[in-house]
Amino acid sequence: MFPSTSPDAGRDRWVDDAPPGPAGSPPGRPPAPRTGPAEDEGGGRRERGPRRFRKGGAPRRPADEAPEEEEEPVEPVEVRKPLSLTIAGFAALLGVGLVLGAQTAGPGHRLPFAVIVLGVQLLFILAWTMAMRPPALLLVALISAAVAAAADAAAVQSDIAGLAPLGYVAAGGFLLGVLGQLFRRVDRVRVTDSLGTTLLIVVGVVAFATLITLSRIPAGTQAITVCLTASGVALTVARLTDAVLPWPRLAPQVPRGAAGVVVGAMIGTMASALLGSYLVTPFTPTRAAIIGLVAAVAAVLADLAVGYAEAGRLMAGEPPTMWIARHMQGPLGGFALAAPAAYAMCVLFL
Repeated sequence: MFPSTSPDAGRDRWVDDAPPGPAGSPPGRPPAPRTGPAEDEGGGRRERGPRRFRKGGAPRRPADEAPEEEEEPVEPVEVRKPLSLTIAGFAALLGVGLVLGAQTAGPGHRLPFAVIVLGVQLLFILAWTMAMRPPALLLVALISAAVAAAADAAAVQSDIAGLAPLGYVAAGGFLLGVLGQLFRRVDRVRVTDSLGTTLLIVVGVVAFATLITLSRIPAGTQAITVCLTASGVALTVARLTDAVLPWPRLAPQVPRGAAGVVVGAMIGTMASALLGSYLVTPFTPTRAAIIGLVAAVAAVLADLAVGYAEAGRLMAGEPPTMWIARHMQGPLGGFALAAPAAYAMCVLFL
């Protein structure tokens, strides 16, 4: 006999026939329809977890991000040995000429030394105007030559040996140089660029005139001998070292080495100390070494600064200037800075 009721009697068919839903949904309700990304209770989009890393450990780079280009190493400028030897010879000749010219100076007889200084000043004007090329080149050169002659005359003829007459000449020459360029319509636009160049050239030629003033004070001629000997030896040895061992390079664009600068200053100081042992009072080897060190360091640093300035002009795209003027610029600038340093050390230290 069959049972009177079906086995399904008493069961809710809605529950049994409901489609299976995801785990955790309450029974008897259909699953909620799937929409976009999950949202949190505040209505905002739930943030995703941290970005997965690749197997190598680095995150995936977006497609629009271009890879960084590696900087190419700068090739150092070649140090030409014949050129370094030539500049060393020029520095040695310049130092010998100034030292021997200082020995000709005496009370009431300073004109020969003034003529030698004037020749060096004209070389300085030629080298620096051709290398730096101010807007009104010829005008700046002529005014600088007039300033050189006036400064030498003031150093020889002044009643009291001092720097005040030279300062007045330098200020007047700089003012004339600026006014001369302002009156030229072509150069008026670049007058700001030419201020520094005109000031450097005018101050440089006046700096050489301090040697004439220094020869008029007690122990001044001996101070000139010690300081210019130290400067000449330092510049010569620095350039000779660059011809043999230009290492370590101070900058790839500058054909100079740190060894030459350091060794040149050291040997220049030793030469001044040795020379001081043969001079009379107030010189001693210690005092001569101190004032020689100041002059030698000033000379080699000025020579090095000229090299950096020339490299900067070439990197800026300016055309190279006259070959001989470019390479005379360093030693001339070194002696131009050593001259007032010698005057200051003689007045303050001796």
